[in-house]
Amino acid sequence: MPGLIIKSNIKKTVEELQKGKEENEKVSSVADEVGRALDRKVEGVLLTAIERAKANKRRTLQARDL
Repeated sequence: MPGLIIKSNIKKTVEELQKGKEENEKVSSVADEVGRALDRKVEGVLLTAIERAKANKRRTLQARDL
């Protein structure tokens, strides 16, 4: 299965989330394994959401299932 997370965007997002913090308080790098871990987390969330949609007798996955 292809990865869901665009790995090149992880570092950009981490930097964006830390705007306004002092330099000594910021995370400055992101390990490669973070992308794989995020993929697994997202897959788990989606699997749970699929089960919720099915339990509600829907064939459409909706934001409220997340």
